[in-house]
Amino acid sequence: AGSAGGSRGMEAAVGGYRAPLPAWWGLLRGLLLALLAAGPCRGNSVERKIYIPLNRTAPCVRLLNATHQIGCQSSISGDTGVIHVVEKEEDLSWVLADGPHPPYMILLDGNLFNRSVLMQLKGTSRVSGLAVDIAKPSPPQGFSPGLKCPNEGFGVYSKDYGPQFANCNGTVWNPVGSGLSYEDFDFPIFLLEDANETQVIKQCYQDHNVPRDGSGPQYPLCAMQLFSHMHAVTSTVTCMRRSSLQSTFSINPEVVCDPLLDYNVWSTLQPINSSGKVEPEKEVIMVATRIDSHSFFWNIAPGAESAVSSFVTHLAAAEALHKASDIHLLQRNIMFTFFQGETFDYIGSSRMVYDMEKDMFPLRLENIHSFVELNQVALRNDSVLWMHTDPVSRMNESVQEQVRNLLDILSSSSAGANVTLQEVGYSQPLPPSSFQRFLRARHIPGVVLTDHQTAFQNRYYQSMYDTPENIRMQYPEGLSPDETLEYVTDTAKSLAEVATVVARALYRLAGGANNTSAIQADPKTVTRMLYGFLIKMNNSWFQSIIKPDLKEILGDVPQHYVAVSSPVNTTYLVQYVLANLTGTVVNLTKEECQNLQKTPYSEKEPYDYAWVQGSLDPNSTSRVPYCVRSTVRLSKALSPAFELRQWGSTEYSTWTESRWKEIRARIFLVASKELEIITLVVGIVILIVSLLATYFINAKADVLFTIPRNPGAVAY
Repeated sequence: AGSAGGSRGMEAAVGGYRAPLPAWWGLLRGLLLALLAAGPCRGNSVERKIYIPLNRTAPCVRLLNATHQIGCQSSISGDTGVIHVVEKEEDLSWVLADGPHPPYMILLDGNLFNRSVLMQLKGTSRVSGLAVDIAKPSPPQGFSPGLKCPNEGFGVYSKDYGPQFANCNGTVWNPVGSGLSYEDFDFPIFLLEDANETQVIKQCYQDHNVPRDGSGPQYPLCAMQLFSHMHAVTSTVTCMRRSSLQSTFSINPEVVCDPLLDYNVWSTLQPINSSGKVEPEKEVIMVATRIDSHSFFWNIAPGAESAVSSFVTHLAAAEALHKASDIHLLQRNIMFTFFQGETFDYIGSSRMVYDMEKDMFPLRLENIHSFVELNQVALRNDSVLWMHTDPVSRMNESVQEQVRNLLDILSSSSAGANVTLQEVGYSQPLPPSSFQRFLRARHIPGVVLTDHQTAFQNRYYQSMYDTPENIRMQYPEGLSPDETLEYVTDTAKSLAEVATVVARALYRLAGGANNTSAIQADPKTVTRMLYGFLIKMNNSWFQSIIKPDLKEILGDVPQHYVAVSSPVNTTYLVQYVLANLTGTVVNLTKEECQNLQKTPYSEKEPYDYAWVQGSLDPNSTSRVPYCVRSTVRLSKALSPAFELRQWGSTEYSTWTESRWKEIRARIFLVASKELEIITLVVGIVILIVSLLATYFINAKADVLFTIPRNPGAVAY
């Protein structure tokens, strides 16, 4: 009956006459359409009024290896808590015992972000999460969330090789290391990167959460919600097995973790065929450094001293050597190598050694004449650079003779420079270094150059405080970005001196006979690189030396985390900086440069060609692109454990990164439980009343919505 009545109400067919709809029906329909159209907009508007999003944050995420999971995560729906600001240790008592409104979301002063405090918070259910306000200036006592013995168990020293040196016996390299990065936290921890957002949180706390007159704060209270739920659990073995099963049996597989991977960058002084094999009798001097860093928070890895100082020095030495006029006459070739993923148990170097052993690389281990590695070199005391060697391999008479020659050449190459090279005692092992992975495979004469004799000079190893300030980079006030790029700092001059010494020593090691005084690293190049890799990647020099389709990689704040999507920004930029410093501009068109088969050159294989953006034309806004020919190549930096599907390997790195759905943070006002219950009850009552009203209206629709007939219309 109701349906029939409704039909009559919508349209009355009386003698072919369509009854007009009443005015109130049109108004009702317009109102309903307006409400439907405005619904999503009003919903968004309401959300913006309730929540304040925190857009400049960095989360702690979950990483896994063969046996453990480390890092942090939230529950699947995010974790929420009442905000409490902790600026001194005494403030913790409110969170841990006295506060009446747990769980709490702590805004922690950066100076209190240490192992002692976090272990207290880890053991209580009264804490739902942590937001860290970065300390400025950096903590004077130092801060390193890394291990005291970095990459322990994956270097050369073990129960079978130099057992007296295994597990950092006798030498603790990173004494301030707290190991925080290798703990597992079951609540989210975020870094606040924007001082303005931090101030908003503190103001919200002051307005709503500060206890008044000795009693607890009154509702509404300021709360925070953090989302960082991780998909992977337990270990790499577990997560890779689950991902593998998903990929095998599911049409839409859900991968829960990814291996840490990227690419190593390498080039040679004299060109070699990258797809062939170097003859066994050809000797190569290998120069190496790492290009990645790490900190407690995801993708926050400035690495000024731990990585950038060494690879910038390495790049400057490569440029200085390529300027020598007789490099084509040298008896030995020189290979410049930049390893990725070294922070995580030597991913890059172990992969290159594996490829050399399996004949999947142009060089073999037998081709390596000697090995020179640049480690942390920016914080020298009295301009002293320390030469570390392996005491175990030096017991071999032949190796000892070659190492002695290597040390003598390095020492003599520092004559006239503001660098003094000193040898570390014979009884001390190598510091954590890529060279150790090569020694595991073969006794190679080598040296690791550092600014520390024993423990690291770097008090902020693998932390967010390993910044330009840590290596004493200072600029005058009032400089424009381009002026800052070109300003030669004292740090740049110091590293250029180290690069000069290294370049001269390499020249002599390779058999160079001429005077080395002309081999000189350029401080201007070093200062440009320091600015680009530590302060602002998106600068005019970097813009000019990369391919046009890569300009999106130039973010503002440089970070050097290896990550799971490759190549990362650092790898691309090291590749193109090295090509710019050591390559040659060739007269080729864009089509010829990008399609090697069209080039007029017969020998294309030893070289790589790149069409780069070039500098801005002074008389216009367009760029002047050109083609660069170089010997720069990329090689895979993925642990052999994943190639071999040995996810529980103790020989190779097994680090993976968990996947996640969303990372976000926001603050809002939360009502008391009583008010929430009252609101819920009232809402339920309104819902029931609405349902009843709807039922009765529908039941009587034929009466309520029938349109009276027009008395003037008569049907026969």
